[in-house]
Amino acid sequence: MSDILSNLNNEQVAATIHQDGPAVVLAGAGSGKTTVLTSRVSWLISKRNVSPYSILVVTFTNKAAKEIKERILKLTGHILPWSGTFHSFCAKILRIDGDQIGLSRNFVIYDSADQISLIKNIYSEFNFDKEEFNIKAVQAAISSAKNELLSYEDYQQIASGAFQNHIARVYKIYQHELNKASAVDFDDLLSKTLNLLKTSTQTREKYQRMFEHVLIDEYQDTNKAQYELTKILSAPQDNIFVVGDFCQSIYAWRGADYKNMLQLKKSFPKIKEYKLEQNYRSTQNILDAATEVISQNTSHPILKLWTTKDAGNKITCYEAESGKSEAKQVIKFIKGHQKDFDYGNIAILYRTNAQSREFEEALISGGIPYRLIGGTKFYERKEVKDLIAYLRFSINKDDIVSYQRILKLGQRRFANFSSWLEKNNNLDLATALEKTRITHSAAEVLKEILEVTNYIDKFKRDTEENIAKKENVEELLNVATQFEDVSQFLENIALIQDNQFADKGDANENNYYVNLMSLHSAKGLEFEVVLMVGMEDGLLPHSRSLMDNDQMEEERRLCYVGITRAKSFLYLTYSRSRFQYGANISAMRSRFIEDIPEELLNLELEPKKYNVTSGNNDFYRKKTNYDGGFNKQPTKPTRRIVVDDDLIDGIIAGDFDIDKLIES
Repeated sequence: MSDILSNLNNEQVAATIHQDGPAVVLAGAGSGKTTVLTSRVSWLISKRNVSPYSILVVTFTNKAAKEIKERILKLTGHILPWSGTFHSFCAKILRIDGDQIGLSRNFVIYDSADQISLIKNIYSEFNFDKEEFNIKAVQAAISSAKNELLSYEDYQQIASGAFQNHIARVYKIYQHELNKASAVDFDDLLSKTLNLLKTSTQTREKYQRMFEHVLIDEYQDTNKAQYELTKILSAPQDNIFVVGDFCQSIYAWRGADYKNMLQLKKSFPKIKEYKLEQNYRSTQNILDAATEVISQNTSHPILKLWTTKDAGNKITCYEAESGKSEAKQVIKFIKGHQKDFDYGNIAILYRTNAQSREFEEALISGGIPYRLIGGTKFYERKEVKDLIAYLRFSINKDDIVSYQRILKLGQRRFANFSSWLEKNNNLDLATALEKTRITHSAAEVLKEILEVTNYIDKFKRDTEENIAKKENVEELLNVATQFEDVSQFLENIALIQDNQFADKGDANENNYYVNLMSLHSAKGLEFEVVLMVGMEDGLLPHSRSLMDNDQMEEERRLCYVGITRAKSFLYLTYSRSRFQYGANISAMRSRFIEDIPEELLNLELEPKKYNVTSGNNDFYRKKTNYDGGFNKQPTKPTRRIVVDDDLIDGIIAGDFDIDKLIES
């Protein structure tokens, strides 16, 4: 027992030795939640003599499940037979008792690729138009319905509009085909297990008697089906022990609902709550910044993180002139840490995957090896490669590789594209560009190709995946605007692709690479140095979330997750302008930076005569001038105009001179 409790703080000990009954552990970032979970299981086995066979531990990833098993084995010498992800647990139950709901014990599990293949077959058989109803969007909609425990009959009842009615038709056929093949998808593993436990009293009571204690990790990430499962399995003893953090709930788009943690209090009125607020990862300045940002959320409890570490370095907040110069400065920051940290201890975090392109190119130019976590390098993404193939074939009709690729994108698209080439008299565009550079720049050609092929219609349904693909297309257009002709543009891409910097070293030597990843991919990781880039309104928070309070709170949680990945150094960088659609468009510093007190920040500015705004609210900001050494020289505060109905009416009536108003 001394081994189990000796390295725990008081709050961790209290949670570990919790007696019987329901408990929720609110575990802040870096507070040792996995330690508490494994200590709790070890304490039950060693002190309470609970059989390992009577303990169910559920996690969300195989990595977490493996880590927990290994720690418990080390602490107790016992292997947990019922420990794993929700999906692996449910698969095990269905192998044993699935025949009670008509499921063969030899059922096969379809992964995402199998699901897409099945839906493609359905489209082919029933002559559905994949241009009108995107196959991946349909698969995502069916998955979402299943996570909400909606059968195809339920979905048919609530479907409205052409897309949902199409989903209802495909869902019915899809489920019929799964049943015929004795197959289940990942969502079925949850819903069918839930159905089994609800319909078979004998089976339900068997597992309720078997599991004396039920422990669940990352409870803020549970969906409706997972919540229902844990409620049933923990009855009637109600020995449910969940660990989670409201502030790290960032997967609403996947069906996760942090409100399940709030709902626990209604389902289990006597639930005991423990808080883990001592952080073992970050310096106090970083924790204070994270707390100030997340404290603006009002829909869920907030933990105030603290540490015994020093305050540490201030957070560097850097304002760049452009996206390109932001990327260059990020490389300088990274090189400044080369002597102290391996590259593997450094991470660049961004809101959208499309943002990686500028930093990939800057890293390559700077000779710094990198790896993308949870993503594909920009110029290797399918939609980017598709459009590059169109461009390559436009200037070289002998390019058989590009020809074969664009042919696969659809006969109609290829016919329209061929017609467009013929209307241009099958010109060698590279030659034509020499004569008419303005009207036939790389960007203009790419825009015309997008228009004649209707390529963007592939992503017209606003799923998370399609939105990301459209952002990648927009980013490719942004790059194209920087080149006078297609040949130069393609040559630049080829040189970047051919660069070997990112591929040197042993792939297993993770410390050799700087890490690039989205904020979503960063959850659960930690780094000595974190650079959060593109910290602008419209990027973080994302433009799609600005008008929705629930989505804004999720964006703020995403920012919180990013900040709390940093152990020693945190950089927040943004640009005064972004190059988009062939022009420099002004950008505004993220409101999340505004939430951080100035005493925690070291404000830096790209050397140039420019007034940088800073401050803590949207309507009053200080205007600050910097010299070349970045010494702050405060000047007279400037006031923002609050535009309301009275002001608009006054302008229309001529009571105000708008030019003088703006000037003042």
